[in-house]
Amino acid sequence: MSAKVYIIHENEEWTEPLKVHLEKLGVPFEDWFLHEGSLDLTTVPPEGVFYNRMSASSHTRGHRYAPEYTAAVLSWLESHGRLVLNDRRALALEVSKVAQYNALRQHGITTPKTIAAVGKDPLIEAADNFDGPFITKHNRAGKGLGVQLFQSKDALKQYVESDDFEESIDGITLLQDYIESPDSSITRCEFVGGEFLYAVRVDTSEGFELCPADVCQVGDSFCPTTEKPKFEIIKDFDHPILKNYESFLKANGITFAGIECIENKNGELFTYDVNTNTNYNPDAERVSNLSGMREIAKTLEHALAQVQL
Repeated sequence: MSAKVYIIHENEEWTEPLKVHLEKLGVPFEDWFLHEGSLDLTTVPPEGVFYNRMSASSHTRGHRYAPEYTAAVLSWLESHGRLVLNDRRALALEVSKVAQYNALRQHGITTPKTIAAVGKDPLIEAADNFDGPFITKHNRAGKGLGVQLFQSKDALKQYVESDDFEESIDGITLLQDYIESPDSSITRCEFVGGEFLYAVRVDTSEGFELCPADVCQVGDSFCPTTEKPKFEIIKDFDHPILKNYESFLKANGITFAGIECIENKNGELFTYDVNTNTNYNPDAERVSNLSGMREIAKTLEHALAQVQL
C-alpha cells in the first residue's frame, strides 16, 4: 500500500475544507474519524503522514472519549516511528489549559493569573485570590466552554450553587483574571508548519465564544453574519512574542495551531489559549487572499514527499 496522508479527527465539517485543498493538490489521503473503535496493538500502522486534528470540544458533539482514543492511536503510531503532525504532546495540551499555561510560561510567555479547582467549595473559595473581576472557564474546553464573567465571590457562589452551573468534562474549572481589552478585541495568531502565517483581530464585544470556522454551532455569535466583521486579518502583523510562540510550538510537537492573546489598557500582552485543532474564517481570508487550509495542505504534501523518499 502506498503512503498517504491520514486525517485524524471527530468533526467532518471542520475537516472538509482541508480535503478540498488536498484534492486540488492531488495529495492522496484517508479520513480517520476517531469517535470510537478498536486498536490491535500487534498490527503495524500503514505508511504515511498522520495529521492529528482531535478537538478538546469533541464531547459537545457526542464524542466523549475521542481524545482518549486518539491518544492511544497516536501512541501506537509513534511507537512504530510514523510521522505524526500535532503529536501526543500537542494533544495533551489541546485537552488541558493547565498544561498549556505551564508550557507557555516555560518559553517566556505571560498567561493570566489562573487557579484550577475541583469541587464546588474549592472553586468558590478560590475567588478570594482575585482583587478584581475574574472569569471561569473549563480546563478541557474549546468554543468558550464555561466562560463566565464575575465581579465578586458572591456572584460566583450564586452561579456555582445554581442549576445553571456547567461543570468541565474533566472536573477542573479554572478561575482567571479578567483581562479587559480597550477595544474589545483579542488577537489570534495562526501557525502552519510551526511558523507564523498571519494574525486575526477578533471582535469580542458580544461575548466569549470565538469560533472562526464557517460552520459554527447554533447560537454562536461569532460567525461572519453581520455587517461589521468579527474576524479581520491584520496586515503585516509583527510582535516579539511570535518568536516565543514558535519556540513553544517546536518544543511541544505542535505543527499547526492558533494561539490567542489579549492586550490590556497598559499594553501588556497575555496569552490564554492554544488551539491545535485550528480552523479559519473564510470571509476574513477571502478579503486578504489568504488560506490557512491551503497552506496546511501544502505542508502535508511536502511532508508526504519526504516520507516517500
